[in-house]
Amino acid sequence: MDNTIYQNPLITRYASKTMAQNFSDEKRFKLWRKLWIALAESEMELGLNITQEQIDEMKKYAEDINFELAEQFEHEVRHDVMAHVRAFGTQAKSAMPIIHLGATSCFVDCNSELMIIYDALQIIKTKLVNVIDKLSKFALKYKDLPTLGFTHLQPAQLTTVGKRATLWIQDLVMDYNNLINLENCFKLRGVKGTTGTQASFMELFAGDENKVKELEKRVVEKLGFSKVYGVTGQTYPRKFDYNVTCVLSQIAQSAYKFSNDIRILQNMKEVEEPFEKSQIGSSAMAYKRNPMRCERIGSLSRFVISIPMNTAITASTQWFERTLDDSANRRIVIAQAFLALDGILNIYMNVSENLVVYDKVIAKHISAELPFMATENIIMACVKAGGNRQELHERIRVLSMQAGKRVKEEGGDNNLLELIEADDTFKAVHGKLGEILNVKNFIGRAPSQTVEFIENEVKPILTENAALLGQKGVVNV
Repeated sequence: MDNTIYQNPLITRYASKTMAQNFSDEKRFKLWRKLWIALAESEMELGLNITQEQIDEMKKYAEDINFELAEQFEHEVRHDVMAHVRAFGTQAKSAMPIIHLGATSCFVDCNSELMIIYDALQIIKTKLVNVIDKLSKFALKYKDLPTLGFTHLQPAQLTTVGKRATLWIQDLVMDYNNLINLENCFKLRGVKGTTGTQASFMELFAGDENKVKELEKRVVEKLGFSKVYGVTGQTYPRKFDYNVTCVLSQIAQSAYKFSNDIRILQNMKEVEEPFEKSQIGSSAMAYKRNPMRCERIGSLSRFVISIPMNTAITASTQWFERTLDDSANRRIVIAQAFLALDGILNIYMNVSENLVVYDKVIAKHISAELPFMATENIIMACVKAGGNRQELHERIRVLSMQAGKRVKEEGGDNNLLELIEADDTFKAVHGKLGEILNVKNFIGRAPSQTVEFIENEVKPILTENAALLGQKGVVNV
């Protein structure tokens, strides 16, 4: 690494090598050559004056990119596609006259970019389903463990640790479905010519529309795809980039929400992200166990969440058939959105398979709040024994205020149950409070909801993607 110049931290610290390679120049330029070969081969098959020898020579050098010569040509012509046409032609000399025949730069630019995005989505999908799988195992393991629920970040009715995890999973299931919808609608730009009219190909095939349509069909099939945009300008619709980054943003939103929940739970000492034996939490405070993984998820997520606005502006400022002010922007935005989300999911996998649960702390927090939550149950038990609901309500309100003052102003324990046991108004439940306050009575259907959700909505996704499961989350630094 050259430490004298800026290095992109998405490459050096966060994203996987797999995702970084997906957006590499090597992959991009090999796809360009694959596209030129598919075009020439299809043109030959449909009767143009192109020989098999020319195709074979192109294929010979399909993987052998002469980068330095291409860079030299680009400095001369200030055009990356034409620089690579020339560089390819110096190797496949017999094919030089027919490389890029009838095509515009966006034939290789747009189609290769779409193929790279498609592959990037597959990497994201793999990691997404692995996070879902790990969280599902966590949810089932802790489906019966009661914990305080929170609304407004204030103690509310009980839930279970596993049931809470299903909320994180449900967000990811929605993200998965959005990703699959995007995948199902995926199209290449195809073979459309300079302004999308296919005029150059109409000229090459002497006005034969059927051959022009067949050309596009064959090229796309040789590339492994079946769908193309019915109409385009010079580029594929930039609204597609917005759709892509929205899906990435939605996954980042889900990850951010999870990371915030874990950070709060870690503050409460109920649940922690993994903390390694030699890990240092603070340079000054040696005792600290900072949630650095979840903080990093939040930090990277904030970046990904912001990106759709950028792609929305690009989509809305495309003049007529296209304008080039999208190019430099898109080189940065699309790749970095994927690289950042890849880093997020790497950490998410790592955290979700190594969460630490402190059940005794959770139980302690429940015991401090449960008496307040049980007041309605206590009132109803007394009413069933013949008590007056309004009188009981007023008396328990007074006792609750006394107990609350003891907790908040005096720093004491919650003694509401002791006050109730000593008050004759509640004689009907004296000696029965332990039974009434059994935490299992306060978690509703949380355990069965967890099982049903995993079985009905998550298991089909995991079954469909079984071959993708088993990845481990790696935190580079």
